[in-house]
Amino acid sequence: MYANQQNMVDRFGSTELIEITDREEPYTGAIVASVMTGALEDASAEIDSYIAVRYDLPLPSTPKMLEKVCCDIARKNLYKDRPLEEVVNNYKSAVAWLRDVSKGVSELDIGGTEPAGDTTGAPVLNSPSQTFTKTSMQGF
Repeated sequence: MYANQQNMVDRFGSTELIEITDREEPYTGAIVASVMTGALEDASAEIDSYIAVRYDLPLPSTPKMLEKVCCDIARKNLYKDRPLEEVVNNYKSAVAWLRDVSKGVSELDIGGTEPAGDTTGAPVLNSPSQTFTKTSMQGF
């Protein structure tokens, strides 16, 4: 996973996270770790679906930007009903950035690791050499 529960608490505060993870009776008044972990795992899987196009997984380290993006995606996923506009906007920004990473417009700050080559360019065609040329057809 690219982020953990403490990263979420540091970014969004425990009050909000209790409200969106403590969903079922009997309510505990605390962050429900299993709900949080599920959201973070789902967010990490979504991230992988974008960055696997350009980077070998698992990554050797987690860039700070991926931690932020993971938290933003997980937060959006934790809101079952009517997420705040800020939550939706942060999610949209995170996905837009991930699309840029997958296209090579943005890169991950992973020391010593180079992204894979551009897979979105023109197709490469391999074919046998030309059979009929001016030289081979001379005299016909």
